[in-house]
This record gives sequence, structure tokens and C-alpha cells, in this order.
Amino acid sequence: MKSLTALRVIAVAQAVAVCLQPVLAGVYLNGSGGAMRLHEPIGLGVTLLCLGQLLIATIYWRSGGDGFAVTASLTLLLTEGLQVAMGYSRQLALHVPLGIVIVAIACSLAVWTCRPGAAVRRTARRVAA
Repeated sequence: MKSLTALRVIAVAQAVAVCLQPVLAGVYLNGSGGAMRLHEPIGLGVTLLCLGQLLIATIYWRSGGDGFAVTASLTLLLTEGLQVAMGYSRQLALHVPLGIVIVAIACSLAVWTCRPGAAVRRTARRVAA
């Protein structure tokens, strides 16, 4: 499944970019203004990357893959959109915990896509059951 390979690549890239965000925020809090200048465009880029991830996850699902990838990608896209809004409005009481949720979802999806079970087609699951 070529769509699974593409999903794996984009999910891992998404997880790496998402995990970079709290590092940049911490560097900013340590006194480096340059880190915040990187935090903003990476945050916007992560959201755009998630749109592509949702598209690839949908193709993967429609070609016989598990629908979990679509659900996780859609959840991630919605939380990232909210995260960007909370960041711009300086609502750190929501921005920080929501960031933790985003890291958890992105890393879970990346790990899930790399598991052998992700390559099992839905039709094969029905036959085996």
C-alpha cells in the first residue's frame, strides 16, 4: 500500500515537528526571542501538514486501510486549529495543555502507522475473523 508509506512519512514528520514546538517554547522562556520567531511558522506549518495528512489518511482508509488514521488526523487538525487560535490570543491556560494533547495524538498516530497491523487491509481482517 503506497498510501500507507506516504502516511507513515507524513505522520512521522508531523510528530517530529510537533515535538519541536515545546522545545522552542522552552528556549523562548529561557530568554531567546529567536525561538518564538520559529515557533509561530512551525505551528502554522504543522497545521498545513496535518491537512495533507488527513488527505493521505483518507486515501489510505478508502483503499482498505483502518479508519483510525482518518479519525486521529481529523482530531489532530481540529486541535491544531484551536491551538493556533489560542496561541495568537495568548490564552496560555489552554495553549499549553492543548499542546500536550497534540503531542500525544501526533506521536501515537506516528507509532501506530509504523506497526505491522497498519498494513493489514480491512478485507483481510473480515476474512480472518
